[in-house]
Amino acid sequence: QVQLVESGGGLVQPGGSLGLSCAASGSIFSVNNMGWFRQAPGKEREFVAAISRNGYSTYYADSVKGRFTISRDSAWNTVYLQMNSLKPEDTAVYYCTTGDSWPPTRYWGQGTQVTVSS
Repeated sequence: QVQLVESGGGLVQPGGSLGLSCAASGSIFSVNNMGWFRQAPGKEREFVAAISRNGYSTYYADSVKGRFTISRDSAWNTVYLQMNSLKPEDTAVYYCTTGDSWPPTRYWGQGTQVTVSS
């Protein structure tokens, strides 16, 4: 139905920046809100950020508020996560999601690794 492919992960130094993108394909009727979750080593998945289908509403986890920015293109099929002032605790596999819930959790990508070294 819906495929989500993340890209842009990598290794950065603390305080650095990294931009993630997620390309969605499949039925547009299955896509509403989009978002990002992450899972750090030894920890459970946690919410990071979400953006509404029209792109006008966003919300963030307290842990990333003021540092991360979620956005999407004029269509529904690409969502971005700009990560600034990265910290070692931001190290995780980042997953793109979409669905009609807030935050969206129906469909998940395979994830992209973000490593913030110290």
